[in-house]
Amino acid sequence: MPKIIDISAPIHNGMVVYPGDAGAAVEPFHRIAKGDAANLSELKLGSHTGTHVDAPRHFVEGAEPVDRLPLDVLIGEARVLDLTGVESRVTPADLEQAGVGDAIRILLKTSNSQLWKSTEFSKEYVSLSNESADFLVARGVKLVAIDYLSIERFHPERHYIHETLLGAPVIIVEGVNLSAVKPGDYQLVCLPLKIREGDGAPARAVLIENHNPSF
Repeated sequence: MPKIIDISAPIHNGMVVYPGDAGAAVEPFHRIAKGDAANLSELKLGSHTGTHVDAPRHFVEGAEPVDRLPLDVLIGEARVLDLTGVESRVTPADLEQAGVGDAIRILLKTSNSQLWKSTEFSKEYVSLSNESADFLVARGVKLVAIDYLSIERFHPERHYIHETLLGAPVIIVEGVNLSAVKPGDYQLVCLPLKIREGDGAPARAVLIENHNPSF
C-alpha cells in the first residue's frame, strides 16, 4: 500500500491563527460523563483556520465560492518543491531551480514548516513574490499550497498575490505542514468543508506516495 502523509494542521483550542482572523475553539456541548446520551462538541472557527482552501471569492467579489470549486483540481498529481533554503520571498528562479516543470499542482516546502512547532504566530515567514504569482499563472498552474497561514507576506499594502492567483483562477491552499514530506511527486487529496457560498474553508489534506508519476 502506498504511504499516506497527513499534511493538515489539527484544529484545537489556542491554535495559531493569522492575526486579526477569528480564533478557534472546540468546546464540549454534550458529554456522556455528564449524563448525556453521546459526546458532541461545539466548534467555533474562521473559514481560514488552520489548513484551509482559499476560494476565488476570498478576494474577487462574485467569483466562485468554495462549495463550487472543481474537485478535479483539488485531487490529483502534485509536486512538492524544496524551497527550504529560500529566505523571505520565493522567486520565479527559485521555483525553476526547485523543478516546478510542468506540474499543475505545486506545494511549496519552505522553512515555514518548522514554524508549526511554535505556539506563537511568526510574522517572519517565507512567502511568494509578486513575480512568482505572475509566473505561476503564466505556466498554467491550477493549485498552489504553502506551509504557513498565508501565501503573501504579512499585511501587504495590496494583496497582489491573492488577487492575481485567485483571479486566474488558481486555487490557494494555506497552512499545510510539510515538515515530514520529502520533495517529489505525490497524489494530493485536499477537500475543504462544503460551505455554501463560502470564501474558503478548513480542509483535510493528504499526500499519497506516487509510484507512477506522469508529469
